[in-house]
Amino acid sequence: MSKKKRKEKRMKKAGAWKRFFFILPSLCGLILFYLLPYLDVIKRSFSSPVTGTFTGLDNYWLVFGNKAFQLAAKNTVRFIITCVPILVISSLLVAVILQKIVKGNLLKIGFLFPMAIPVASVVLLWKGVFDPQGFLNSFLNLFGISGNDWMNTKSAFWVLVFSYVWKNMGYCMILWLASLAAIPKEMYEAAKIDGAGFWRTTFSVTLPMLKGTTNVLIILGIVGSLKTFDIVKLLTGGGPGRSTTVMNTYLYEKAFKDFNAGGAASIGVAILIIAMVMSFLQVKFGKED
Repeated sequence: MSKKKRKEKRMKKAGAWKRFFFILPSLCGLILFYLLPYLDVIKRSFSSPVTGTFTGLDNYWLVFGNKAFQLAAKNTVRFIITCVPILVISSLLVAVILQKIVKGNLLKIGFLFPMAIPVASVVLLWKGVFDPQGFLNSFLNLFGISGNDWMNTKSAFWVLVFSYVWKNMGYCMILWLASLAAIPKEMYEAAKIDGAGFWRTTFSVTLPMLKGTTNVLIILGIVGSLKTFDIVKLLTGGGPGRSTTVMNTYLYEKAFKDFNAGGAASIGVAILIIAMVMSFLQVKFGKED
């Protein structure tokens, strides 16, 4: 090896170490505040909440065999399969409409406002809208339509779905707009020359080019739905009954009402495993050839 090549090799190694030192503070924070606490959660899930001794899978059997947890898991799955398709499809439709009609960015930025509003403020807004004496029932009464006790009936679930979609639509819409803008105009021109109409162009050009973004948004939607806690806790409290209790709110009950750290930890581990498995399956079966 020549002297020049050895020098270049040393410089590359030095550059690699410099880049490592730049990310070292963030890496330390990630390990200290994320990795180590979760390793402790995994440890607690296999330990007795009182003595701390190793109990194997006892915490998992006790929690998973509980009907309240089974109902929470069922509600979580229902929430995911309802919210994710609605969020992905509705945000795409809004993005397409805005791309075709709106030229400025002001209206587009306006769709991001819900993400900046604190959840507690959103809850106050929806309670004012969906209260028995709230805005929605008052509006329906103007047309002779009897109102509904939205928060204390089966409608509470759909209020949560609406709130989740409303709050997250802006972020998804921005990703769709970026992907739509990245599609080469030449592809649309070629399709037009070939005589393709709107629907043919949509299914043969637009949607295939958006496949990568679709996979990303589905994964983000699944993970975001699994993480849902604050809006459920503040808006419905898991009621009426347990009809809107999800896995995260049940975890909260186990940890801070039943003081069962081992059971709460096992639920946390289960949520992580479910998120990883569902994300893996989406990547595996949704990836491009």
